[in-house]
Amino acid sequence: MSIFWSETVRRLTPYVPGEQPKLDNLVKLNTNENPYGPSPKALAAMAAQTGDTLRLYPDPNSDLFKHAVARFFGVEPVNVFAGNGSDEVLAHVFLALLRHDKPLLFPDITYSFYPVYCGLYGINFETVALDNEFAICVDDYLNRPAGAIIIANPNAPTGCLLPLSEIERLAAGQPDIVVVIDEAYIDFGGESAVPLIARHPNLLIIQTLSKSRSLAGLRAGFAIGHKDLIEGLERVKNSFNSYPLDRLANAGAAAAMDDVEWFDKTRKDVIATREQLNADLRKLGFEVLPSAANFIFARHPAHDAAKLALALRERSIIVRHFKLPRIDQFLRISIGSNEQCRLLTEALAQITA
Repeated sequence: MSIFWSETVRRLTPYVPGEQPKLDNLVKLNTNENPYGPSPKALAAMAAQTGDTLRLYPDPNSDLFKHAVARFFGVEPVNVFAGNGSDEVLAHVFLALLRHDKPLLFPDITYSFYPVYCGLYGINFETVALDNEFAICVDDYLNRPAGAIIIANPNAPTGCLLPLSEIERLAAGQPDIVVVIDEAYIDFGGESAVPLIARHPNLLIIQTLSKSRSLAGLRAGFAIGHKDLIEGLERVKNSFNSYPLDRLANAGAAAAMDDVEWFDKTRKDVIATREQLNADLRKLGFEVLPSAANFIFARHPAHDAAKLALALRERSIIVRHFKLPRIDQFLRISIGSNEQCRLLTEALAQITA
């Protein structure tokens, strides 16, 4: 601990990202990256930006990207906010919209960056327990005081989906506070809540291009909501970094949003592999939670999860294990290629035999 740290830094417990080991022949199934490459059109758009114009600042409004998002969802550009991946978008959301006298509510098992942001910005929060099936119960958020609500849907790391009708019930039941739906994984089996924003001005939807559009290395994300919510985010962004997306990101992200054919094909391929992996793991005796994401959450009644993860690592296969209450016997397994998933199930068959 440095004597030069501020009190804010001293009390922080930073987020720990998934491991990114630099090993050859690694089956990497721990960080929910897409096994398929980005849209060729996105790659071409980025390549076209690698010229003399890089000496110039990018568009501070990211209009190319915002307009592509607006086209895809059938909204107006004024309803779109752009940032460096959904994590930066979330950071601005926490500061601009979620800091109130009453506590911010989110599930006890969810994206572990949420409490980190609360610590960074001094936001009071309370967690709401998932039920015994690891599902979110909307009634639990309607019957208690709250300054704001944020829910990942599908939830992470469980992969469980909250139906669109329940999201609308939540937004309608708490009309005087902001309800944020973090849809990082929605394209792998859910229905986006974006259409609901026309009826619910308190609803904000956040998505990323890291998962279903294979651009985790680019860092591009967005939020969609009522123009008043977006204006609040813009005020924070322009007090922090007025040029969030560089020229390559703005062009590549816009092209990826427009390439609907590539998007549909690759996400359907991921879904098909997920369902096959789900079936294969169940045959090995695993309990697998219902997933609408590009990962599955599974446990084996006869084998400790930490030991399974270690045994897989010894075979150059990496999955994510969370040493947290209620979920310490689960493994989160990213959906890789068919070959990667085959190697995983063969390894697990040997380990659990």
